[in-house]
Amino acid sequence: MNIKVEKQIIVGAGCEGTNETINLCNSLYGIGADAALIYTPHFFRNQMTDNALINHYKRVADHSKLPIILYNVPSNTGVELSFEVASKLSSHSNIIGIKDSGGNIKKLGDIVEATKKNNFQVLAGSAGFLADAMEIGCVGGICALANVLPEKTIEIFDLMRNGRVVEAKVLQGQLCGPNTAVTRKHGVPGLKHMLDYLGYYGGPVRGPLLPLGSKEKEEIEKEFASFHSKIMLA
Repeated sequence: MNIKVEKQIIVGAGCEGTNETINLCNSLYGIGADAALIYTPHFFRNQMTDNALINHYKRVADHSKLPIILYNVPSNTGVELSFEVASKLSSHSNIIGIKDSGGNIKKLGDIVEATKKNNFQVLAGSAGFLADAMEIGCVGGICALANVLPEKTIEIFDLMRNGRVVEAKVLQGQLCGPNTAVTRKHGVPGLKHMLDYLGYYGGPVRGPLLPLGSKEKEEIEKEFASFHSKIMLA
C-alpha cells in the first residue's frame, strides 16, 4: 500500500518499545507518510522519567526516516511530557514539533518561548484551547473536532491568524459542547458516530471500544444540533 495524496500525512506511530517505534516509523516512511506523531510510552509510567523519555525520543529520532512530532496526551497515558523534555528535544534535527493535549496554556507558552530559535513548531492538541494556544504563539493545532466540524475548527484558526481574537474565542466557546462530546465524554465511539451522522464516514469502532447506545447517540446529536443544520444547508 502507498499513500498518494496531495496533503501531508502525519501518522500515529507510538509504541511501548523504542525499537518497535523505530520500526513502525520506517515502515510508515515506506508507504509515503510525511511525519510520525509519537505519544509517550506509558505501560511502565512510574519509570517514564524525563531522562527515560529523552533517551527514547532521541533514539527514535536518530533512526527514524520520518521526522518526529512529540505527543503529550496525559489524560490517556498518565504520563506528562514535561517542558524540560520538550525544550531539550527541540534541538534535535529530526524532531520538528509537539502536539500537546494537556491544556496547560502557560506550559505551551513556555515551550514556544524556549524553542523559538529551533526548527520546532508547537501545536494545540484540542479545539477547546486552540485560540488560547495560538494567542501565545502556537502555530495551529491537531484537533479531534476537525474531523467532524472541519470548517468551524479552521474558522478559529483563520480568525486568530487575522488578529480577530475576540471572535475566535467566542467561536471556541460555542464549540465547547461538541468538542467535549467527541473527546472526554464519548471519545472515539462518539467521534465515529458523528462522522456517520454528519454525512462523512466513521464506521465501526475497534474493540475493546464499544459503539454508542441509543441514549448516548441522542445525547451527542443534541450537542451538534445547531451545527448539523448549517452543514446540511451548505
